[in-house]
Amino acid sequence: METGFTKWIIVITVVLCCLLELIDTSIVNVALTQMMGNLSATQQEVTWVIASYGIANVIVIPMTGFLAEQFGRRNYYFVSVVIFTLASIACGQSTNIWELVAFRFIQGIGGGALMATSQAILIDTFPPKQLPLGQALFGMGVIIGPTIGPTLGGYIVDNYDWPWIFYVNVPVGVMASIFTILFIRDPSGSRMPFRGRCGKLTGPAFFC
Repeated sequence: METGFTKWIIVITVVLCCLLELIDTSIVNVALTQMMGNLSATQQEVTWVIASYGIANVIVIPMTGFLAEQFGRRNYYFVSVVIFTLASIACGQSTNIWELVAFRFIQGIGGGALMATSQAILIDTFPPKQLPLGQALFGMGVIIGPTIGPTLGGYIVDNYDWPWIFYVNVPVGVMASIFTILFIRDPSGSRMPFRGRCGKLTGPAFFC
């Protein structure tokens, strides 16, 4: 359990990460027409920009618990945020539709971990009596995210260019990455040992 300033920073971190994941599932929809024109893509091809993200989520989400146990929840969460952020930059730099589809898949791999892992972090952060408050704050992010996505996407498409629907993730992702490293901790006994190359049981070779 965390107390004071640290507890609320963790809440901000997990809500930001959930907003990243949820906004990105809907913000792309309003920019598809512009993508078709700029990337010379057909309507069938541009739908893969949405589908590839969803497919990556479906692959990663069932593995989230296992990967968090193997590598440590904080490490897995941090790497997921970094992957999501870097893939967002790559999406904005894409020069053809299939580059964009590939980078969206990678983005979905990072984003898939954020929702489930955020809830687990939140449960370990709050004592049982305050957990309803934490869940309510988390629920606000879950509700607000899909609402903000189309509105923000429409504003960006009207005033800027479609790559900015991905670039807006970058400052939030950087902030969430820093907060994750500084404030989020693994619960004691949460990591499972696994066998290294030498055959002996070892801990995860990440940030410990």
